Amino acid sequence: MLDRIIFKQTELVPMINTIIVDDEPLALDILGAHIANIPELNLIAKCSNAIEANKALNEHDVDLMFTDINMPQLSGIEFFRSLKNPPMVIFTTAYPEYAVEGFNLEALDYLLKPISFERFLKATNKAIEKYKTAGSTTAESKSEALDSSEDFFFVKSDKKLVKTFYRDILYIEGLKDYVIIRTETGRVITLQTMKSLEAKLPSDMFQRIHRSYILNTTKIKALEGNMVELIEKGQTKLIPIGKNYRDALLSIIEEKKL
Repeated sequence: MLDRIIFKQTELVPMINTIIVDDEPLALDILGAHIANIPELNLIAKCSNAIEANKALNEHDVDLMFTDINMPQLSGIEFFRSLKNPPMVIFTTAYPEYAVEGFNLEALDYLLKPISFERFLKATNKAIEKYKTAGSTTAESKSEALDSSEDFFFVKSDKKLVKTFYRDILYIEGLKDYVIIRTETGRVITLQTMKSLEAKLPSDMFQRIHRSYILNTTKIKALEGNMVELIEKGQTKLIPIGKNYRDALLSIIEEKKL
């Protein structure tokens, strides 16, 4: 028997995956405490240098980065410049002379240490607003794609372009820089991130339910606790629901609930 689900009637809160980069432990703790007070922010990692931050960016879909500028080996500005697809960035530093250079890199804001919560909140609100605006633009693009009656896409896999129909996809699984598209007849492995693929999928059919999973919601057979049940090749397949994605999934279920 399925667990009874109580649905919240509140507006969904966007979850902005965030990392902090700073070589000072105290600064990491202060920013971590500030982030904990903002419901929209989901702290993924605290990094003491650019090497750790680069690893976090490769392993997670990061939307926002707070980074100190004056760090050993590689400064925050040098690190940001090295990124091919950088997230939103807010620079932090004890040196006001870096401000102009930070803003020239289109940083959302520049926080001077010591960072008060009031000033932190002001900078964070910029990130939240930009995140919401980007989400609205993405949703419009997906809607336009559906209006053009395109029900398939081509994805590069093993030196071929493989035609894949949306209706055939069961779920998509992320594995570092690769994604595995599981269909009713097999699988397609392609080199790209979950975040980039998610942006191209129709939002009325596909939903991110975990850091490592995107689900075709039309394939859901049941929902029990923190697991989604579907059928893969005649067998029951259980996929976990991440706590940061649960409310969004439940809102979809609620719309279809009798």
